[in-house]
Amino acid sequence: MLSVLFVEDDATIAMGVEYSLKQDGFQVSLAYRLEEARDLLKRQPFDLVLLDLGLPDGSGYELCKEIRAAGDTPIIMLSARDEEASIVLGLDLGADDYLTKPFRLRELISRMKAVLRRRGPLETSERSLTCGGVTVLTGQARVYKDGREVLLTALEYRLLLTLFLNQKRVLSRNQILSSIWDVDEDFVNDNTLTVYIKRLREKLEDDPQNPVIIKTVRGLGYQAGD
Repeated sequence: MLSVLFVEDDATIAMGVEYSLKQDGFQVSLAYRLEEARDLLKRQPFDLVLLDLGLPDGSGYELCKEIRAAGDTPIIMLSARDEEASIVLGLDLGADDYLTKPFRLRELISRMKAVLRRRGPLETSERSLTCGGVTVLTGQARVYKDGREVLLTALEYRLLLTLFLNQKRVLSRNQILSSIWDVDEDFVNDNTLTVYIKRLREKLEDDPQNPVIIKTVRGLGYQAGD
């Protein structure tokens, strides 16, 4: 059974999500404050951390930094803030995904499962996909730029893999969102895709302002390669 640490100061939200996750087969531990979460993390390892940003004794950003410094436990941030700056900060600190409140439980569980599949990517057989100096080794879920490994979050990797598996084909935003999160596009914050595309370009493009690997096809979507 996969273990989840849910850090959330709103008891109503915490207990509701805890019930739903247990019904879906997860083992859930609740923490209402940063210090409670730190104590639980010292006692046992978790397969995934759901982390609210607004906590009574500090910011979830602090705990995110601590978790990421200690290892690669997947982290999904939860917040009522949907500004691009907040999303970017969370991802920069090492979060694997960022979900804005209010959210639907179906979406949350789907995103959790997507993040947990990081070590079991979309394609499990070993393949080498190359575009513009970037190589994806699907069996290892590793990405290289001109021979140097580039570290990606779970969703960054799934987004890149989706584009590379469909090279030279224009994918709409809805097609991409449905692919990487395995939920209907109505459940997805479209702003998050823009953030992930931007971050991938910053990590992979020689000139992120003039991308050649991940191109925008105005009015249609995105395309990898020519």
